[in-house]
Amino acid sequence: MSTSPSGGVSVSAQGWHWRHAGRSQWACRDLSLSIEPGERVLLLGASGSGKSTVLHGLAGLLDSGEDGDQAGQLLVDGASPSTRRSRIGMVLQNPDSQVILSRVGDDVAFGMENFAVERPAIWPRVRRALTAVGLDLPLARSTSALSGGQQQRLALAGVLAMNPGLILLDEPTANLDPAGVVEVRDAVAAAAAATGATLVVVEHRTAVWLPVVDRVVVLGEGGQVVADGPPEVTLQRERDLLRRAGVWVPGDELPPLTRRHRPGATLLEAAHLSVGYHGGESSHDLGFHVDRGSVTVVTGPNGAGKSALALTLGGLLPPQGGTLTADGAFAPTPRRRSPVAWKSRELLTRIGSVFQNPEHQFLTATVRDELALGPRALKRDETAVAEVCDSLLERLRLTHLAEVNPYTLSGGEQRRLSVATVLATAPGLVILDEPTFGQDRNTWEQLVRLLAEMADEGTAVVAVTHDLDFAGLLADQRVDLGSWHVEATADASC
Repeated sequence: MSTSPSGGVSVSAQGWHWRHAGRSQWACRDLSLSIEPGERVLLLGASGSGKSTVLHGLAGLLDSGEDGDQAGQLLVDGASPSTRRSRIGMVLQNPDSQVILSRVGDDVAFGMENFAVERPAIWPRVRRALTAVGLDLPLARSTSALSGGQQQRLALAGVLAMNPGLILLDEPTANLDPAGVVEVRDAVAAAAAATGATLVVVEHRTAVWLPVVDRVVVLGEGGQVVADGPPEVTLQRERDLLRRAGVWVPGDELPPLTRRHRPGATLLEAAHLSVGYHGGESSHDLGFHVDRGSVTVVTGPNGAGKSALALTLGGLLPPQGGTLTADGAFAPTPRRRSPVAWKSRELLTRIGSVFQNPEHQFLTATVRDELALGPRALKRDETAVAEVCDSLLERLRLTHLAEVNPYTLSGGEQRRLSVATVLATAPGLVILDEPTFGQDRNTWEQLVRLLAEMADEGTAVVAVTHDLDFAGLLADQRVDLGSWHVEATADASC
């Protein structure tokens, strides 16, 4: 990452291959691509097509031998990316893994200090970068208290403060509220315009970035370029190909979805509930109930307490005030009706939680073993375990990855696996934090239909999300933490 505005860098790939360690298949195969200095490129493709791998390669983060096998050439300004790291800034798909220091200001300053920016210049640039990405927090705020969306803004601020010649963004708006998406996009565009930086963005939702990019590149299943050109021309010319690849093509209608919404008994009831992390901000005086067979969608701006609410409903975080009470028939015993008091085995068959960062809940060495872990803990017959695993692998398009280590999956694949691990034990209530993160159009539709079917069969679903399309199709009620408002959806059939 450069210390002063100095224009963009060139990028080139000639027959580049990459295979992750322990994998038999190439994550990216025979990639040939050339990007001129200052170009702004939107990189599209299906979940698992190698987009993140390409960005990691361009950032110089792939170590041939230790991390995997490489062939062909991948160059930044005519040299190996590992020798050009001072000119490259990247926002990772999981911003939590990019937070380094304990205070917001120090974290943004970290890169500049590493590259010996003069101290008087550092703090003005820190403040400008935080303002640009809309992270209006004290410089001394603890980074451990930030929400996922705030971490995403923090990572981007650290990159923009360095004035890099190459900006690489991997799903940079996935955890942001709708207003934040536009704010961050405009901040990136302004920074690229001011410095002349080259920009490569990976994003499944194309519409938000089309106004600020001048080129669209689409990767096929093997990581090769299957479409390349000006945005509007490419999207129109390759519309059918893009749809098959799972790309969200602007203007396409959402799939029809019919819900047979017949909510049953109340499983959980919140009364004057306050949630939050110790010493952090919290949401107060929440009142709603979660019924069997219903879908509750939790929305609100970044930092409003959505993930804290999800963890509280899942029995993983104690309420800060008020009550959260399970129905007597749903609770393990009549006297223990607060989920936070339940044992892990009692939670396993009652409430399943999918965290915002899916890798935080992986425990085994293969995808199949990860799926089998819950059913085996419940002493299920191995034949039944295999049937459940095979069904979920197929439904969530993970069959070809059954023997792969979960930590080598793409972000979208990890998200689908984390959802599948919870579904494997068939709990009465499923709580999902950003379930559609990293999904292409095809896997998004499959996931939405699976959750709709579960709800119709009696499972209660609570989903924290910024995905308004997801909410519009599935929600029976919305809990909006921005206005502390709960509303029932007028028509549950879509």
